Amino acid sequence: MCGRYATTRSAGDLSALFESSDETGGVGPDFNVAPTDPVPLVRLAPEGHRLLSVGRWGLVPHWSRTAAGAARMINARVETIATSRAYAPSFARRRCLVPADGWYEWVRQGDGRRQPYFMTPRDGSVLALAGIWSVWEPAGEARLTFSVLTTAAVGELAEVHDRMPLLLPRERWASWLGPAAEPAELLAPPAPAWLAGLEIRPVSPAVGDVRNDGPELTARVPLARAEADTEMTLF
Repeated sequence: MCGRYATTRSAGDLSALFESSDETGGVGPDFNVAPTDPVPLVRLAPEGHRLLSVGRWGLVPHWSRTAAGAARMINARVETIATSRAYAPSFARRRCLVPADGWYEWVRQGDGRRQPYFMTPRDGSVLALAGIWSVWEPAGEARLTFSVLTTAAVGELAEVHDRMPLLLPRERWASWLGPAAEPAELLAPPAPAWLAGLEIRPVSPAVGDVRNDGPELTARVPLARAEADTEMTLF
């Protein structure tokens, strides 16, 4: 998974989809989410109901003195999340769903150019990325932050990158948000048949500039070359 994704649904649409109360005050579309950006997520409120909140991408552990490392904390690997000092407490007690239209990944082509791709459901539905959250309180000001879990890529997605976000089908939302579950069950990748519903769409290189935003970033573009060699990116 690379360091960008898109989330464009309104707070009303997301609240209805995830059956959650809305505390965001409204969210706008973001076709080019970058580390530390504020975006919607779904978590459990203390009373047990689902809550649509706004968090910043890049988890800051509650014990951290500064938020300087947030941009490096955008991902948590499933292989180490249960034992990581930074991530394990949130994995045990503070899991969330991160709504996304899809995520971007870059592949280096034979001529040296980097071609971005957008991984998105063919049917236009919303993805739920597995996330964990924490509250950091610098000088008494509470800041909600989160990370997205990544796992080994499978199927055609592995041709783009060796990692992908942990994607949660609808039937797994409740157990992911719930207070107790077996780690192996929580961290299992989705079935290959479900992943087959994802499109790997070539898109404009304009998405590489975080200042760019808009639906044109997720639109399909023709490929200049059919053959490409993969390159490691942020995840």
